Amino acid sequence: MDDFDPHQLDEAAFRDEVLSFEFWFQAVDGYLSDRPYGRPAGLAEEPLDDEARDRLITTLCNYCVGETTALDGASGMIDFAPNRHAKIFLATQVVDEARHLEVFLHRMRDLGVDDPEAEIPLRADANLVRFRDRLLSFVAARDWDAALFAQNVILETMEYTVFGAHARSADAVTGAVLDGVVKDERRHLGFGENDLGDRLRDDPATRDRLTEVRQELDQLVLSTFDSAQAQTGVPTSDRSGLGRDYLQAVERLGLTR
Repeated sequence: MDDFDPHQLDEAAFRDEVLSFEFWFQAVDGYLSDRPYGRPAGLAEEPLDDEARDRLITTLCNYCVGETTALDGASGMIDFAPNRHAKIFLATQVVDEARHLEVFLHRMRDLGVDDPEAEIPLRADANLVRFRDRLLSFVAARDWDAALFAQNVILETMEYTVFGAHARSADAVTGAVLDGVVKDERRHLGFGENDLGDRLRDDPATRDRLTEVRQELDQLVLSTFDSAQAQTGVPTSDRSGLGRDYLQAVERLGLTR
């Protein structure tokens, strides 16, 4: 079983395998066992000064906005997903997003925030909130292509990129929590790119429409990137590279201006 490679399967069997609950369980078990709230047992806190602690709390509040958006989006999309594979995958994603939200809220309590959920709206980035509202409007309209693009390509790329960069510079506990979350985000992003890529290949009308959606959301996304990277202490020299990761992800789908 250790040598099993799902890429050797035909397309139908591959989808059955990698979009299944069984595959999800095998994927997450290795980095969830013995890690309550995403934190390895016995990992000690590093001292943070007041300014660093405040920046980290603001960052975690915005991470919670993103995770709540993905939780609401994925759960809402199950009802109008186009096939069984997508429904099952989204069900695993709902569990992932709920866990991410929980670990970030718990991390804020570790940092001394008595009521994290009350703190989130006070510190939420305005551009991220506008992005959330637009994404959830696609879900409410039962617009599969736009909702999947906004959630599993744009939002997941943004989280994968920012969380990964933050993990490299964060205190040990926050870094460990983020490392586990990033592994999930890559899987979510892969689903979005693969599902849309299959459909857009022979559907120029949908490609044109999603290019317009991308143009609408670009500025919100890039502004959110700038804010998140400043809060997490990513060096200025690295920030353009992180934004480029997002642009490359949407361009892989052929959604160029």
